[in-house]
Amino acid sequence: MFTNGFKVFDIHAHLPYPLPFLKRSEIINEHNAKRSERMRLTWDFPRRDQEEEREAGKPVIERWKEELEKYDIGGINFLTAWNNDNLAEQIRVSPDRFTGFAHHSIEQPDAAEELKRAVDELGLRGYKLFGPLVQVAFDSASLTPVWTFAAERRLPVLIHFGILGHTGGIVHHPNISPLSIFNVAREYPEIPFIIPHFGAGYFQELLHLCWSCPNIYIDTSGSNQWMRWTPYELTLETLFRKTYELIGPERIIYGSDSSSFPRGYVYRYLQDQVRVCRELNWSERDIENVFGNNARRLLNVPTKLTE
Repeated sequence: MFTNGFKVFDIHAHLPYPLPFLKRSEIINEHNAKRSERMRLTWDFPRRDQEEEREAGKPVIERWKEELEKYDIGGINFLTAWNNDNLAEQIRVSPDRFTGFAHHSIEQPDAAEELKRAVDELGLRGYKLFGPLVQVAFDSASLTPVWTFAAERRLPVLIHFGILGHTGGIVHHPNISPLSIFNVAREYPEIPFIIPHFGAGYFQELLHLCWSCPNIYIDTSGSNQWMRWTPYELTLETLFRKTYELIGPERIIYGSDSSSFPRGYVYRYLQDQVRVCRELNWSERDIENVFGNNARRLLNVPTKLTE
């Protein structure tokens, strides 16, 4: 899909991590099982079988190394794990291919100190948050130490806004809209804020945020199935075209939202997104920026550009 030996850098993947925000009950579990199977069939995801169960005994990070080799992916950034130390320990297996973000509650009293430790001692390169899991306003005075540190270091902060999870997930919360970070993003223009999934149901709000704040980046990750839950028609082509027209290719960052096995790396998402960009007749340089080099710059990873 690429020329001149270019390799993708994926900013959005997950190692196993706790999911306390999912509501579980017999009814919800039944609906979610049906949803999962429908999605598996729709996207041709692998089914768990005996071979996969045998493979499950292999360390997860080793399986990710194999996935990157299989699909010729240059690098991948993990946003979550069981904790910051666990993430750092795993990505040390292949530091030339793996990077990671800190992921801990911004509301804990030592959040700024933990973020500094994660960056300075563990080598993590950003901070990951879920907006609908933060119970205070982002511009609360209690969070100022975190934003001050992130601004001093120009540390990328990736925040999931919009619908969260699946059946039993979150659709209503004071911090569900990307606009809930507006005051902070405007106050701290040194912080690159990355908003994934084109806003996950809040595309207009995200574009408005981008209009005011040049430090907002849009992450393309996932299947973007939220498009099916809007009252107006949206397509992947529309998302890429409108985003490119309004903020240009320098603030668009590819991600897959790959997270678990046996699914592994979701190459289908990459194929669909590259296809759309080529159908929109983007230049090779624009494609390389979106599918790797924009992320590499934010994370201080060497880039390769087509002249």
